Amino acid sequence: MSGPHRTAIVIGSGFGGLALAIRLQSAGIATTIFEARDRPGGRAYVWQREGHVFDAGPTVITDPACLRELWALSGSEMADDVELIPVEPFYRLVWNDGTRFDYAGDNDVLERNIAALEPRDVAGYRRFLDYSKGVYREGYEKLGAVPFLDFGSMVRAAPALARYQAWQSVYSAVSRHISNDKLRQAFSFHTLLVGGNPMTTSSIYALIHHLEKSGGVWFARGGTNRLVAGMVALFERLGGTIHCGEPVQAITHAGKRVTGVITASGAHQADMVASNGDIVHTYRLLGDHPRGRQAVRRLERKRFSPSLFVVHFGLEGHYPEIAHHSIIFSDRYGPLLDDLYKHGVVAGDPSLYLHHPTATDPSMAPPGHSTFYALAPVPNLAKGDVDWDAEAERYREVVFDRLEQTVLPGLRDRLTVQFCYTPQDFTQDLSAHLGSAFSLEPTLLQSAYFRGHNRDDHFGNLYLVGAGTHPGAGIPGVVGSAKATAGLMI
Repeated sequence: MSGPHRTAIVIGSGFGGLALAIRLQSAGIATTIFEARDRPGGRAYVWQREGHVFDAGPTVITDPACLRELWALSGSEMADDVELIPVEPFYRLVWNDGTRFDYAGDNDVLERNIAALEPRDVAGYRRFLDYSKGVYREGYEKLGAVPFLDFGSMVRAAPALARYQAWQSVYSAVSRHISNDKLRQAFSFHTLLVGGNPMTTSSIYALIHHLEKSGGVWFARGGTNRLVAGMVALFERLGGTIHCGEPVQAITHAGKRVTGVITASGAHQADMVASNGDIVHTYRLLGDHPRGRQAVRRLERKRFSPSLFVVHFGLEGHYPEIAHHSIIFSDRYGPLLDDLYKHGVVAGDPSLYLHHPTATDPSMAPPGHSTFYALAPVPNLAKGDVDWDAEAERYREVVFDRLEQTVLPGLRDRLTVQFCYTPQDFTQDLSAHLGSAFSLEPTLLQSAYFRGHNRDDHFGNLYLVGAGTHPGAGIPGVVGSAKATAGLMI
């Protein structure tokens, strides 16, 4: 059955849900999105406060080609809806001893910066770049948008993954080529941006380095929320419908098929249902059906990625010396990761990601002011027994202390607005299992076939999209998952 007679419901309007809905609607499938929150975007939510635009995240846009493809499906141009601005350097890395390292997109600049820390590592970096290119080809180009629905598909991919020693960690792969301790951190921290521990995440994820090198790091003018708005505009122009503030309360089913969803406004039927919601939450929506109960039990035994503690704040003045993206490293790289992933300890010396969008786009703050957010990875709610309502104010001061000691001396004197976002907020606003910010942890045994399948194994017309499915979290990951899922649905 094809053409305009088919209908689909997409639960949730994160990047995965929007990308999927655009693909379905472009293929002539009448698609409706139900979004629980008052505006679209999922994790890419936005707040406007006192003239500042605060993006919830994600704020690092890589692989713009995977986004442009969504507009090209209907012969339109992404540039009509969204302006992407290149960010340079990609990241500025900062250590407590005052060392600064610009992780530059320009290769000559990057190699000069590597040589300044350790001349012998320039050759090692080139070898690592070759390795990253290889895993990008095998892991992303060939497998990124392929649905792994059966174990055979995993076995067929195995020789390529074995050739790149996928059982090794990203940190081990980097350390094989690079000797300097700070440079090892510089080229392995990326997995944290998708919820993975550099010490245990499969070295396949080293592909992120090549993804950035080849496609650049970008920022949407006006913030990530403008990319969301552009996707919604495209979807609606194609004839799609989106309902915000309407959480799905249940997925209805008969036999081996799902029949639609129930929201506050009633029952809604469709030929197919796809969920961009949290994967555990999605299976709970099946009510007391054995398939839902069994999936929830199985998922609850898996390892979920950490959560995040985010402080959004506005300051008086401009800060040209602070890059758009900064990573501020703790002195304890490995032990800090153990605290986060194994021991469930909320660190007193967190590594931070500092986002400074006004470095690229001054319109993100009122005149004469700057917009920031500082993000500290923290244990998810299974690991750490923390009452974040009580802890948030204390931990905000820990974060501000770190910033004042490293890149923003006198921060508190110029503070005009601030608010925090905690693991509890992830649970409450996004139904995120354990407050996890990136769904399932991207370990080798929770990747590809071992992640959520893009089509459910029991209900033939129930589909999944987003961070909990293959290939995983991050904008390219969830947009890739939408391509895999759309291929099955269309």
